[in-house]
Amino acid sequence: MDSSALNANITVDDFDSVVSYPDQSAWITPDPSSADYHPESSPWLLGTFHKTNTINASVSLNFTGPALYIYGFSGPEYGSYEVQLDSSSVVFSAYASSNGSLPHLLFGESNLTYDNHELTIRNLGALNGDGGGNSLLFDFLKFTVQLAPAGASVSNTTIQENDPSLTYSGDWNTNMSGNFSGGGSSFTNEDNASVSFPFNGSAIYVFGDKKNDHGLYTVILDNGTEQVFDGVSGCGGVFGQTCEQQQPTLAYFASNLAQGEHSLKIFNLAGVNQSYFDLDSIVLTIPSSYAPRSLTNGSDSGPSASSSSGSSGMNGMNGALRSPTYPFSFLPLLIFSIAWLLKL
Repeated sequence: MDSSALNANITVDDFDSVVSYPDQSAWITPDPSSADYHPESSPWLLGTFHKTNTINASVSLNFTGPALYIYGFSGPEYGSYEVQLDSSSVVFSAYASSNGSLPHLLFGESNLTYDNHELTIRNLGALNGDGGGNSLLFDFLKFTVQLAPAGASVSNTTIQENDPSLTYSGDWNTNMSGNFSGGGSSFTNEDNASVSFPFNGSAIYVFGDKKNDHGLYTVILDNGTEQVFDGVSGCGGVFGQTCEQQQPTLAYFASNLAQGEHSLKIFNLAGVNQSYFDLDSIVLTIPSSYAPRSLTNGSDSGPSASSSSGSSGMNGMNGALRSPTYPFSFLPLLIFSIAWLLKL
């Protein structure tokens, strides 16, 4: 990582659609639509978490960048978990004789190549010799990206769902709520309804909401390969009308973009269930100068050379932090939170 460049830690909450849960039913979560949901007083980021005691339950994320930090919880009921990063994996334990403090670092690595990476966190439960139970809790993660070269500055611009630069195709309606950025969102449950948007910037964030009547959608950046995401909230029962997270959730993110006009297109995959997609807002990071990083081949980007043992490849270090650099020590470093972005 170029520490002299303008870098940022991108925060991904457990409810954000950029993370994938192959089996949502294996996880329990708080219900953000319940009357006792108070994120401002919760110890968890945005008041939510995903917890499981199902062996082999997993959560995945594809990201681009040189550093990654995963946060959860530790205590007597927690067991082992596997972090697979590209072609390498390491096993750790979240067991502790008493409940740990928050935020609890499950895994950290600050010496990855600047490349595309594939992350999977898998619950292993109580392995032989573990003193704990079968639980695993995932709260949020952060990964680092470069927004601009050394000496540059950046600004953020928020595009609301009713901005004339957005082109909607199909049947879309408006939902008004004080939880949304700008007070409203656009939504559709029509199959293949789409929204497209031309933009300039080195990074783009798309925000929406989560609910159990939401479903799959695809995102295409610059006429590239389509990426599929899932907007279902994952609690309150399959296709239930409860458990809506209207706090802005990250539906899509891309960075390391070159100077010039880009295009973004989102399609709702409503299918037979007529599932919904909601667009709240889009945030653009616009640098004073551009210098996108050249990606390496990623062949040495895994967490270690070992494949399975929690002690192998750890270079004598204890715990889940695999590099001596603490996650918030990068200078200069912008810590972007969803709330901060949407206020701009």
